[in-house]
Amino acid sequence: MISVTLIIIIITAITSYRAWSKPEVFEKWLFNPYIINHQKQYYRFLSSGFIHRDNMHLIFNMITLYFFGSRIEQIYQYYYSTTGIVFYLITYLFGIIVADMLSYIKHRNNPHYSSIGASGGVSAVLFASIIYDPTSSICLYFAICIPGFILGGLYLIYSYYQGRRAGSNINHDAHLVGSVFGILITLLIRPAVAMQFIEQIMNYELF
Repeated sequence: MISVTLIIIIITAITSYRAWSKPEVFEKWLFNPYIINHQKQYYRFLSSGFIHRDNMHLIFNMITLYFFGSRIEQIYQYYYSTTGIVFYLITYLFGIIVADMLSYIKHRNNPHYSSIGASGGVSAVLFASIIYDPTSSICLYFAICIPGFILGGLYLIYSYYQGRRAGSNINHDAHLVGSVFGILITLLIRPAVAMQFIEQIMNYELF
C-alpha cells in the first residue's frame, strides 16, 4: 500500500511542475501576504506549500520529507492506527499554514513580498522526528552527520538570526515557525514523548 508521505510527494511534484508550465497558476498559488490581506485569498497559506521555485528546491524538500515524514507516519500508525494518519497530516499541512503566519504579519502591507515551498511543513515533520529520536544522526549532504537534537538546536538559532537579518530569498521565518510548530504539535499529540526525549538526551554520550 502506498504511503501518505509518498502521495504527498507525488502531488507536490505534479502541482509544482504544473505551476512551472503555467505562470498564471504559479502566481495564483504563491504566498503573497499583501494579496491575502487585501483580497482575502487565504487558500494561499496552503497552496504555496505545493509549489516550488525550481527542481533543486523541490527535490531537497521532498527528499527530506520522504525520510523524516515516512518515519513519523510509521510512528503515528503504530501508536494510533488509522487515526495516526490524521495526526500526521495535521503536522504536515498545518505546519505549512502556521509557518507562514509570522511572514504574513510582517509583510501583509508589502506588495513585493512573496514566498513558496513546503519548508514549513517539512520543518514540522523533521522536528517531530527529532523529538521522537533526538540522538539519531542527521547527515548534511550525506557527509556531515550530527545528532538530531544538536542539529535541531543549531537550526533554530540559525533560522532565528537569519530571519531577523532579512534580505534573503529564503523564508527563514517559515523554517523557524514550522520547526517550533512541529515540536509543539508532537508534544500535544503524545505528551509522553517529552519524558522519552529528556531520557534519551540525558543518556546520550557524545564520545
